[in-house]
Amino acid sequence: MLEIHRASVFYPGREGTDAVEALRNIDLEIGPGEFVVALGASGCGKSTLMNLIAGFLAPSFGQLRLDGAPITGPGRDRAVVFQKHALMPWLNVIDNLAFGLKLQGVGREERYGVARRFLTLLGLEEFETSPVYMLSGGMQQRVGIGRALTADPRILLMDEPLGALDALTRERAQELILHIWQSQNKSVFLITHSVEEALFMGTKLIVMSPRPGRITHRFDLPFSRRFLAGQTAREVKASPDFIEMRETVLRIIFADEEQAA
Repeated sequence: MLEIHRASVFYPGREGTDAVEALRNIDLEIGPGEFVVALGASGCGKSTLMNLIAGFLAPSFGQLRLDGAPITGPGRDRAVVFQKHALMPWLNVIDNLAFGLKLQGVGREERYGVARRFLTLLGLEEFETSPVYMLSGGMQQRVGIGRALTADPRILLMDEPLGALDALTRERAQELILHIWQSQNKSVFLITHSVEEALFMGTKLIVMSPRPGRITHRFDLPFSRRFLAGQTAREVKASPDFIEMRETVLRIIFADEEQAA
């Protein structure tokens, strides 16, 4: 269980200016196996919130705890998939997947065994020894996801990992991530700017206001479960309740932007 209690973040202002309040009084829980998605206009503090959970940033006020222990910095119990894949271009696919385990001191045979399991899960078996710069953008992002998973984190943090992909590749990547989430039973925190992506993938959605970022709305979502139960992605996204929810969330975001303007 990840618990965030009244977390606020202030960034120092430039010389002669006031501090910038990025987040205000964030309360959030992420339970085992939940897929939580954060949505909001640019600058609402989504990435700041993810950086708090990752331990890259400390709150100005408030607390973050994972299984009752304070989060005081990065740890192997949390892994991040970035907007760009951030792979090591001089390493091949399997060595990128196994890189984190190598840093942990895991032996070559064991870490390659773990990496090969994820190669199969990601559909990349035939590219084991390929240089990563020869892969497509979608395949590179799959390697980035696999590298995060090899460390067996408690929580997978995803900072808009599909934003640079074309529409078809992005939809296929959404489906792949949901299948991985189902098979690995990880807790996931995903940031996105896409309302459709948020509704399709999450079990819980939080909508954040423009700066200072606050959680203004929370929704429990059924759509990822429907997909995993056998409906196609197109069927899910074309359903009347999906469309109604999409329009509801869009109205909230547009209203927040107008109020902040």
